Amino acid sequence: MKEVIDGVHHWKAKHPRIGFDVDCHFVVGSGTVIDPLLPEEGIEWFDQHRPQRVVLSTRHHLRHAPELAERFGCPILCHESGLYEFEDGPAVEGFAFGERLAEDVVALEMDSISPDDTALLIETDGGALLFADGVINYGGLGFVPDNFIGEDPEGVKAKVRERCAALLDQDFAHLLFAHGEPLLHEGREALRSFAAGS
Repeated sequence: MKEVIDGVHHWKAKHPRIGFDVDCHFVVGSGTVIDPLLPEEGIEWFDQHRPQRVVLSTRHHLRHAPELAERFGCPILCHESGLYEFEDGPAVEGFAFGERLAEDVVALEMDSISPDDTALLIETDGGALLFADGVINYGGLGFVPDNFIGEDPEGVKAKVRERCAALLDQDFAHLLFAHGEPLLHEGREALRSFAAGS
């Protein structure tokens, strides 16, 4: 666990299904866990930082959310268009784009790689945008491989860039990712360049 910006912890953990590291975050102020796998410190780390909610940036990122929800009695939240994924459990509550999920977390529309793909605005330390699957960062902003995008990869990529351009209206300095390294302090310029296709 590392506090990458003031009030936001980041960690990596190996995803048991896909077999490589993914990225997870915890917003201290509101007790919001985002896309969690359990950290090396174990679930006990959260005993001192009690979660108030678990937020999924996409329905595919359930990960260890049920374990945290059970231990701490907190809800799991996902965009309402992805709730069908959980018809057989666990219990997941829906939110809409534009909804404030906590005093320092707002759900923003991506709706590109999938209808429930969400960007999260984290309002601390200059602001951060957190991306689900639409934008990744491994040595530079990019896209997941085409075989994960669907039948029209180029169309989806164009829509991702369009949504990223719209997100430039938000107040942020940093970029965080469910897949990739945090990009600190230079996030706005990086996102502007990415949205422009450069």
